[in-house]
Amino acid sequence: MLYEYDATKERCPLPLVKLRVILKKMQADDSCRLLIADKGSRKDIPALLTRQGYDYSLKKISDSMVELHIENK
Repeated sequence: MLYEYDATKERCPLPLVKLRVILKKMQADDSCRLLIADKGSRKDIPALLTRQGYDYSLKKISDSMVELHIENK
């Protein structure tokens, strides 16, 4: 299943909290496409994913927006 979450209009910590809920729902081979623009989220979310061992790629959309593609093992 592909989860999609556009958090570009939300500020930290809301995107982080909502992403944690999505990560708990994800099962094997699921993925999530996440858009974030908040400076705190752009820093905190990749750090969380790295700590928890998720595979993800980060793509810069603009100076203030990034897209993350998260894979569940």
